[in-house]
Amino acid sequence: LALYFHVGEREEKCIIEDIPSDTLVVGNYKVQRWDIHKHDFHESAPGLGMFVTVTSPSGEVLLSKLYGPQGTFSFTSYLSGEHIICFQSNSTRFAVTAGSKLRIHLDIRVGEHFFDESDIQAKDKVNEVNTRLEHLIEQIHHVAREQDYEREREEKFRKTSEETNSNILWWAIVQTLILISIGIWQIKSLRDFFIAKKLV
Repeated sequence: LALYFHVGEREEKCIIEDIPSDTLVVGNYKVQRWDIHKHDFHESAPGLGMFVTVTSPSGEVLLSKLYGPQGTFSFTSYLSGEHIICFQSNSTRFAVTAGSKLRIHLDIRVGEHFFDESDIQAKDKVNEVNTRLEHLIEQIHHVAREQDYEREREEKFRKTSEETNSNILWWAIVQTLILISIGIWQIKSLRDFFIAKKLV
């Protein structure tokens, strides 16, 4: 997931990532500052700090840390579900500047262990194959966790659908019984009326 978004002074911006359990998540970000005079963003924002907070689906805070104008954060999910990743500037220097805003470039990788190509080239072929094999095994584990998570979601959705269908069936049966009861009552009422009026 690679994206960028704009935030104001001290404004908190959050994104939601649906992550399987026991999965490593690595995020890289860079902050740019808006220049009112040039009407463009500076390439960097020195002196600017960024609070990064990660909350699990159960509400547990997995990460809460102050970083610089650019950095890398990582965490491991313990539960499957929607994790909330929030960013907030710690700066107050733009509070008096009209129209001040920040642009945050964000790249989030889920379930990957990265390796540096330059490090691999520096090693011999056996180590290169070994490193690539470990990386491939980790990716296989990640795919397996993703599939397990999708199966859990599918089973939950299927149970919900079955419960809904069952409720609809019972409601249809109840409606039918009510209509039959009303029909019988109307027929009996009409019969009693005709007998009382000696029409039958």
